[in-house]
Amino acid sequence: MILWLFPGQPLTLEQPAPDDGLRAVAELCRTRCGYDLLNGRPLDGHSLSPHTCLQVHGVALSLYRAGRLRAEGNRPDLIAEHSLGIYAALAAGGSMSEGDALELACRIGAAMAATFKGREYALGCPIGLTADPVQSAARNNGVWVANYNTSRHFLLAGEKIAIAAALEECRAAGAFSVSSFDCEAPLHTPLLAELTDHVAAIVADYRFGEPAVPLVEHISQTFLTAAAIPAFLVDELQQPVFWERTWKRLGSLGFSRSVEVGSGRALTKFNRWIDSENC
Repeated sequence: MILWLFPGQPLTLEQPAPDDGLRAVAELCRTRCGYDLLNGRPLDGHSLSPHTCLQVHGVALSLYRAGRLRAEGNRPDLIAEHSLGIYAALAAGGSMSEGDALELACRIGAAMAATFKGREYALGCPIGLTADPVQSAARNNGVWVANYNTSRHFLLAGEKIAIAAALEECRAAGAFSVSSFDCEAPLHTPLLAELTDHVAAIVADYRFGEPAVPLVEHISQTFLTAAAIPAFLVDELQQPVFWERTWKRLGSLGFSRSVEVGSGRALTKFNRWIDSENC
């Protein structure tokens, strides 16, 4: 059984060499999002924020790599997603078209950028601590754990100044690495509740089919159905990503090979870490 894994937003704009498949996805980016995939920037007359561009770029590369795999005769038997990887995963599983997936990701990204414009948020990454001290640092400084990637790799989200304080507390508690990244919106935290009605209205513009390939979601590790997809797309913005739980759930389902379908190798690295602790 072959498992496809769809990662979330990349940190940088990866630029693969153009070929017919990439150009086809690039045309969808142009017509559905106003984004120039080949040059990594919005088209003239479009005002996509930098992080919205990264989100569209990430979905586009996942769709492109899924197309390349299919052209080589590879097909998934099972799909899983991490954070914003949900959009490409829905397209790969046949629940929506590639154009709709790109457009939906773009519209939600633009809504987040507009809602939180003028506020300073950041992501913080403490590595080496277990969950308890990381959760304590988050509570003490008014931020949230947004990603539970492994037993010792987490992502915090919240106001920039509070993230810096939380990371200092993690460092003092023994984290062997801390880093931070600016972001436009505190994704996967309760602060996204401010966008609930707006995102629900955006999602209501689309129709979702039953996944042709079973799709495991990252909150409760259940199989998504067409009826559950709209609520999940709203809820997942406010809920943490539980990747370690998801990877263990996938392991219980059994598969012979996993393929990370997108930009970078973050999920592959997390999976090796998780597996090494369970040997």
